[in-house]
Amino acid sequence: MKVLVTGGSGFLGQGLCRGLLAQGHTVISLQRHHSEALAALGVTQVLGALDDAAKVRVALQGVDAVLHNAAKASGWGAWQDFERTNITGTTVLLAESRAIGIHRFVYTSTPSVVHAGRTPVSGGNESNTPYATHFSAHYPHSKMLAERAVLSANTTDFATVALRPRLIWGPGDTQLLPRLAERARAGRLRFIGDGSNRMDCTYIDNVVQAHLLALEHLQPGAVCAGKAYFISNGEPMPIRDIVNGLLGAADAPTVQSSVPFAVAYLGGMVCELLWRAFRVPGEPPMTRFLAEQLSTEHWYDCSNARRDFGYVPQVSFAEGLRRLRDSLQKAD
Repeated sequence: MKVLVTGGSGFLGQGLCRGLLAQGHTVISLQRHHSEALAALGVTQVLGALDDAAKVRVALQGVDAVLHNAAKASGWGAWQDFERTNITGTTVLLAESRAIGIHRFVYTSTPSVVHAGRTPVSGGNESNTPYATHFSAHYPHSKMLAERAVLSANTTDFATVALRPRLIWGPGDTQLLPRLAERARAGRLRFIGDGSNRMDCTYIDNVVQAHLLALEHLQPGAVCAGKAYFISNGEPMPIRDIVNGLLGAADAPTVQSSVPFAVAYLGGMVCELLWRAFRVPGEPPMTRFLAEQLSTEHWYDCSNARRDFGYVPQVSFAEGLRRLRDSLQKAD
């Protein structure tokens, strides 16, 4: 097939492009800036914004399926920016895809669409974890609205599915691990609470695998059409073990100290007020959403993804750490 990947130059986007190419597909990427990495892979690049219908139309020419991965993913920023990329961009892409007769649309969502403050989730599935009704950050709110638009667009001739991968990590990560390692080396990393709250995460190759399987099974009338699915490694563990495992793979200091949730939440509230009042550039070091996410038990049941399109994670947390360590050592 000829497949459009939005945001192909990013961490997951590049993984999706490589996975599609390995299966023999032709790949187009729509993103804002030229990528030498994608050029080296032989991916055709269309440069433009998701809410630019003319650019989207160009990117979709001759395409058979869409993997919509691009998003504004940040814990901070103006609502208008999240709305333009995550909501308007998604609705434009949906409309243009349907207009030219594309039948398969896979959307990369996030478990944060069901994140309800301090309410713990232990083995929640897609049926018993409804969308949150209150959001302390724009990112999950905008992703929830976009996911609802994607699933509502599913019809008898246009099949959509939403995947919710949890905490993606692995070789090539330019966001999560670099930030963790930088803070750990500066002595500025603490657990919120005692670090025993369990979470799940997903190795990059497993996320790519889930997308390719969903694409393979998706068609109008398919059992997965019109549904959302949690995706993870299926190995819930204390956040302390996840964070220190990643730091150890990067030869960064592990974290032992912690702060109470109330202190972190208050600090996040103060940071948000200061950043907003004085228009401080960049993201605050702590926000209310981050304090809630890092201190609350959140792990999900992926059995529906296994049942409906055969997703069984192939790379364990331990094996992923070994691969991550090897890749970082080679890079040095």
